[in-house]
Amino acid sequence: QVQLVESGGGLVQPGGSLRLSCIVSRGIFIMNAMGWYRQAPGKERELVASISTRGGTTTYADSVKGRFTISRDNAKNTVYLQMNSLKPEDTAVYYCNTLANWRKIDNWGQGTQVTVSS
Repeated sequence: QVQLVESGGGLVQPGGSLRLSCIVSRGIFIMNAMGWYRQAPGKERELVASISTRGGTTTYADSVKGRFTISRDNAKNTVYLQMNSLKPEDTAVYYCNTLANWRKIDNWGQGTQVTVSS
């Protein structure tokens, strides 16, 4: 089973920055494109950003484009999400997971809470 451990969340003021990290089981990490997802209270989980297996291709939701950057370090089995110019609407629990068929995945980590508030 895939092991995912997210960290780096917290409380930040609007306009601030956070860097999220996610350590993933090595075998799964190396073979898969990865995504960062978020779920706000009362809303469905959404894909925020994705990155290909070697990091050459990234995609972003329109709501975070230009503010968030996804990256990965395959030597450390870790995927990152640098979040700048944070807005209150970015408040959510953030998760990482593999990208393929993500809506059908039922194995998620504990996530990391991001709260943007003054």
